[in-house]
Amino acid sequence: MRRAAIERLLPAAYQRAAGPGSVLGALLDVMEALHAPDEAVLADVDALFAPYRTPDGFVAYLTRWVAMDHVVAAPRADAPLPLPVGRLRDLVAHGALLARWRGTPYGMRTALELATGATGFVLEEPADRPFHVVVRVPPAAADRLALVTRIVEAEKPAAVTVEVTTDPAVAPAPNPTTDAPEPPAAGDQEPPGTGDPEPTDDREPTGAPAADPEPTDAGADGPEGAATGVASVRAVGRAHVPSPAPPDQPSEEPS
Repeated sequence: MRRAAIERLLPAAYQRAAGPGSVLGALLDVMEALHAPDEAVLADVDALFAPYRTPDGFVAYLTRWVAMDHVVAAPRADAPLPLPVGRLRDLVAHGALLARWRGTPYGMRTALELATGATGFVLEEPADRPFHVVVRVPPAAADRLALVTRIVEAEKPAAVTVEVTTDPAVAPAPNPTTDAPEPPAAGDQEPPGTGDPEPTDDREPTGAPAADPEPTDAGADGPEGAATGVASVRAVGRAHVPSPAPPDQPSEEPS
């Protein structure tokens, strides 16, 4: 509060006595200096509660507001965070989404991918063990099993038992933009008509039975989608949030 604003709150007799060089005037100057830090905080108080604007030391406190403090799980206040501050900010920013889908495969995979920054988590329910879920961790997150276990225990339904295992066989899918073969250089191209002619007769040899085409499954989702029955969630962060399953799919209803 400025000195002039404080002075207007005083009785008229005090206002006349608070002239330049007076004791009351000096006291008002001191009061203005003492109020300045608090005024600066109140002028930008909304930044304390914004996930991407709050200071680094305040992010862990905000996880309590969105019920994600189990991710921190620090035994001491001075203990380092188990994940980078940027990923912790993403968890706070998506706290409402994670609370809505808690107890579903979508919510568990989203929380795991936000916390670890890795994709490829597979959730399986063995046919011989109902109400039991096996979470297969990709190699990119195999060194953070303690963090993954805490998130799985908090995001699973209460009546479900879980088992967290690493899956070294999971390999990243080929990227068509980077794994495509490079076109030949201009000097390596053969002029038309100089190469070997391509065969034009595609008929099978006489007496040989025609090979049956391999059966294809149009509904398969790849090595992970076929095991879980749901599409894998793409990595999410500040720039993009994956859309949840449509309401007409009862497989992942929020609990």
